[in-house]
Amino acid sequence: MAKKIVKLGMVCLTRNTFDYKAAEEIYRGIISELEKREDISLCACPDPVMEQPDAARAGDMLMRAGVDAVAVLSGTFHLGGLVTEIKKRCDRPLLLWGLPELPYDGGKIRLNSVCGVNLDASNLYKSGRRDFTYKVSESIDEDWLDAVRMIAALKECRIGVIGSRAHGFYNVGVDELALYAKYGCEVEYCELADAYSFPADEKDEADYLARVRSLFDGSALTEDKQRKVAKLCASLKGFFKAKRFSAVAVRCWPEFAAGFGIAPCASMSLLQDDGMIFACEGDVDCALTMLCHSAAGAKTPFMADISQINEEENTALMWHCGVAPRSLCAADCTPTLDTYFAGGKGVTAGFVLKTGRVEMARLDSVNGSYRIYLEKGEAVPMEKLLTGTYAKVRFDRPAAEVTDRVILNGLAHHVSMIYGDCDRAFRIFAALTDTEVL
Repeated sequence: MAKKIVKLGMVCLTRNTFDYKAAEEIYRGIISELEKREDISLCACPDPVMEQPDAARAGDMLMRAGVDAVAVLSGTFHLGGLVTEIKKRCDRPLLLWGLPELPYDGGKIRLNSVCGVNLDASNLYKSGRRDFTYKVSESIDEDWLDAVRMIAALKECRIGVIGSRAHGFYNVGVDELALYAKYGCEVEYCELADAYSFPADEKDEADYLARVRSLFDGSALTEDKQRKVAKLCASLKGFFKAKRFSAVAVRCWPEFAAGFGIAPCASMSLLQDDGMIFACEGDVDCALTMLCHSAAGAKTPFMADISQINEEENTALMWHCGVAPRSLCAADCTPTLDTYFAGGKGVTAGFVLKTGRVEMARLDSVNGSYRIYLEKGEAVPMEKLLTGTYAKVRFDRPAAEVTDRVILNGLAHHVSMIYGDCDRAFRIFAALTDTEVL
């Protein structure tokens, strides 16, 4: 999955009492490297900044360019008012970037860059500006960039709620205006029938039918149900694109199967392999977490429940009713299409997920306030004993602690799960957006 492209502002701060020429050379080398990247649209101030008026002009330029965030390179130690002037004029998340010290020259510190980072951080913190992080390195902080991608994705997000939340799932409801105020997301509600009745592109429908037949053992399905899965894929894809949604949360039961003839689970599995984000049961917050994962480059995030806990093994069954992307099926497992609920109208994907390092996350709202839950572990081998899509996960912490964290903090019962690790990026995201980390 390609990472979300962000517009990155860049400025270098220096002072002529240090080796500002060496700092400028380093800065130009950094610009040259960043300009080669396809996941960044770079807007760099052409010359290093030494004085307050230069900082004001740099801030104005970056603001006009509409950057998503600003990397402030502490080329050398510098005047304390430079970063506050830039922040005042371009109020975007900051990376305070320190350089490793150069070899001493005649007994003098040449850059004193880290002290400049310390000065900038203290000025920002004590002025109430906390949306910054720092790194001392020759290269940019990739986790900070991924956190910026998450912020930008939410700010631009149009999330469609097809139907509503599932019956009785009060805990996945959201305060739309609080969500907008916090992250900039826009929520749009649509009728179920508007989505499943959307005109299906004939070529898409044929392509999806071929995938249904080639990727799954569909022997439990009638020909009509196989065609309904493909038709629904094409309709939901068209609806998703026409409405310009970033992600969709679907009230997938109880009315969907009665209205369309099958539940949407298997279709959602196929669509998520095409890079579209679909969350079950009208869970907006889980869809937003999946969007954050995707923005940071995580491939095919999917929804899962902590369904069973085994404290002796330190494992949990991460299960859901059959929506995980088919591409995540374990190599030794035969994926099936099953009809185990909704009076035979379920039509869910069924397989064990592959082994490997996994991360679980949830952006979770409580009365309009947000917190982020993070957990890591290892998906280990297991037999195909159930319907639905699932993995046995051995956590990095005791399973009893995991259960306590989830239940005693009232966390909603869905998480976004990926193969990979966005933990530090999420923690930086939390710091930049003043979001509590559980």
